[in-house]
Amino acid sequence: MGIVSPSSLLPLSQTKNIISSSSTFAFSTQIKFRLDFRRIMSSASKSQTQCVSSSTLYQVPGLDPLEMDSIAEKTFERYSSNTVKNNGKGVSLVWFRNDLRVLDNEPLFKAWVSSEAILPVYCIDPRLFQTTTYHFGFPKTGALRAQFIMECLGDLKKNLMKKGLNLLIQHGKPEDILPKLARAFGAHTVYAHKETCSEELQVERSVARSLRQVVLPPTQGNSSRSSLSHSPKLELSWGGTLYHLDDLPFNINSLPDVYTQFRKSVEAKCTIRGCIKLPKSLGPPPSIDDWGIIPSIEQLGLHLEKTTKGMRFMGGEAAALGRVTEYFWKKDLLKIYKETRNGMLGPDYSTKFSPWLASGSLSPRFVYEEVKRYEKERQANDSTYWVLFELIWRDYFRFVSIKHGNSLFYLGGPRKVEQRWRQDQKLFETWRNGCTGYPLIDANMKELSASGFMSNRGRQIVCSFLVRDMGIDWRMGAEWFETCLLDYDPCSNYGNWTYGAGVGNDPREDRYFSIPKQAQTYDPDGEYVAFWLPELLPLPREKRNFPGKSYIAQVVPLKFGNTSTQRSKYGGRQSRLQSR
Repeated sequence: MGIVSPSSLLPLSQTKNIISSSSTFAFSTQIKFRLDFRRIMSSASKSQTQCVSSSTLYQVPGLDPLEMDSIAEKTFERYSSNTVKNNGKGVSLVWFRNDLRVLDNEPLFKAWVSSEAILPVYCIDPRLFQTTTYHFGFPKTGALRAQFIMECLGDLKKNLMKKGLNLLIQHGKPEDILPKLARAFGAHTVYAHKETCSEELQVERSVARSLRQVVLPPTQGNSSRSSLSHSPKLELSWGGTLYHLDDLPFNINSLPDVYTQFRKSVEAKCTIRGCIKLPKSLGPPPSIDDWGIIPSIEQLGLHLEKTTKGMRFMGGEAAALGRVTEYFWKKDLLKIYKETRNGMLGPDYSTKFSPWLASGSLSPRFVYEEVKRYEKERQANDSTYWVLFELIWRDYFRFVSIKHGNSLFYLGGPRKVEQRWRQDQKLFETWRNGCTGYPLIDANMKELSASGFMSNRGRQIVCSFLVRDMGIDWRMGAEWFETCLLDYDPCSNYGNWTYGAGVGNDPREDRYFSIPKQAQTYDPDGEYVAFWLPELLPLPREKRNFPGKSYIAQVVPLKFGNTSTQRSKYGGRQSRLQSR
């Protein structure tokens, strides 16, 4: 899911004070906040809010392919090294997983240092593309994310070829494919990034076990090992987080259950490692007759509906680097990120880095270095820091998944909370299809289905509605997000849903979102809901979120408050559902 945006919802046990993520405000300050929010969003997104009545499709990033390729080339040049030495022998494999990039890729670097030739591999695993979610049978990977991943693979292949390599595309399970390749090419090592959740860990164990069944003949050389038969090994590297697992100031089992404690500890005691630099050329690869073809969505057994409005994210590392350049440098939006991050309409209210972070097309350490460069060359303020603040949230959920394991997926969550939930399929489908009778809920759910993305604010609101107002099993919502989100990763998705459902590892994160208050604060003119629900467009702006009988009937009453335009007393600090 995206970079996690900060929150401000009210605990169920506290309805007198409104709590923000950094300080406590008096209730009356919310009036000023709404006015400031509207002013800032208006200045940041003038071109976006003027076209609410049209079927606008935003490409993210809003750059042409040649410009994205040029940005990628220049970035690769900045992160190239002429001093790295290669003294390795033989062949190694690089198993790409959720790290579909060249820049700051430690397995790729280690493979080059230790080998004469590298064979990069990606396995089209049927368990990802042709199966269903664990409990409720939704597609494991929806068509939009599958398309995004295929685009990432195409771009990775192109960038590896520029480095003198290529990308071998294989169909099947990694534990079946990698040992066969290791045997065929005499590979001494398979390099890959390590994952943290049970399904991915099981694949790692299966690959390691299968590799031990491969016996390679003795190799020439002076080492003692070279004269003996041996098996290829699986070498896993930690990656994908801002802070390295080995650099944490505590054992992972002592990870704080409160995010603020974790953040303060790592900021005070840890150093962020620099991006790994690669030589300009990594080739040539071993000789391959058929490198394979990246499949179409139809070949994966999926069907992609044509998107006519919302956002269309471009997959791949070049697009990721292009978006960083566009948001930080070209549009100069980093300096107002903290003020605009709670928006919902258009591409520029937040960074939108999360789909590329989730696929590994973008390194969080590269984002960190770009923020620091921006602070040096332009300005440092609360907004520049807040992007890093959100990246640390993303780290935190990754580390939480190690500490708490499969309890992240259990009904009672890490704290084993006992609570009765409903699994009312018909009621759930009104939420999933955006037919609840609450425009703010329905608009967000329609955006998710159409684009594979939803704002951080929207994710928190629809989660709260599903679990608090509907009383539906939170895992149904989490699994539907797993299907749909471009930026899905198990740690952030299930970590955020456990927080939103009140079963997460932090017992204080038990929050309720008042729909009337959220609408009044973040969509006061109804521009967002009218964009996704065009039948509301003719209504007066103040009526779009509160249309009464002009809209479909509400499927459930709100647990707190109603949908009148009168201010609701519920709001404030929210639980954190990810955006990226």
